[in-house]
Amino acid sequence: MKVTFLGTGTSQGVPVIGCDCEVCSSKDPKDKRLRSSVLISKNDKNILVDIGPDFRQQILSNKIKDLHAIVLTHEHNDHIIGLDDVRPFNFQYRKNMKVFCVERVAKELKTRFSYVFDHNPYPGAPRVELCLINERDPFCVEGLNVIPIEVFHGSLSVLGYRVDDFTYITDAKIFPEPSIKKIKGSKILVLNALHHKAHHSHLNLEQALEFIDFIQPEKAFLLHISHNMGLHEAINNKLPENVFLAHDGLTINL
Repeated sequence: MKVTFLGTGTSQGVPVIGCDCEVCSSKDPKDKRLRSSVLISKNDKNILVDIGPDFRQQILSNKIKDLHAIVLTHEHNDHIIGLDDVRPFNFQYRKNMKVFCVERVAKELKTRFSYVFDHNPYPGAPRVELCLINERDPFCVEGLNVIPIEVFHGSLSVLGYRVDDFTYITDAKIFPEPSIKKIKGSKILVLNALHHKAHHSHLNLEQALEFIDFIQPEKAFLLHISHNMGLHEAINNKLPENVFLAHDGLTINL
């Protein structure tokens, strides 16, 4: 199984519009962060986790020509608003794009993309098949067995996902005990770390490192990173030897 980080930034991305801080002005490509999303590839199937506003750019820059399904973590715009750009894959496969999400997220999609789910959509509108899941039960996506992991982004329920020994969690601050049990034993853990200061709905760097130390994965990768984290090279060099700042375009093999 291969995982490709298509984006590792926050809802604003990095650089932030109008900002000239040292991170936003950096020439290091690892300091350029599109909105967070990963592609899981296994058995010639590509499964996307979240489809934000940079989806088209991410697909083109990573030369991805096949996409078989999408799994959503929650309904915030930086995780869903690229849905319109599935149309080329509709044309390629001549079928609807399967989107796996909880019922609450499905309702939001129907509101924000009402033209997609209209009873008589206009020709050329994206074709989407909503596949409802819940936070308790494992499900199968194109032969991939997926375990949902409920975490909380402030008071909002968000789903992380575990596939084999890989666990992906974004936009999280609170981890219920049943979810921690699902995470434990992961060899690779991907976890959000916004910046250094405390935040009401995201882990900061210190909290993320504490959680990683508790879970004890073989390796951990941090994402959903803001420009306030600091320069990639400077921060990455200070992390424990098994923890890394993820960057756009990074691939890991399991």
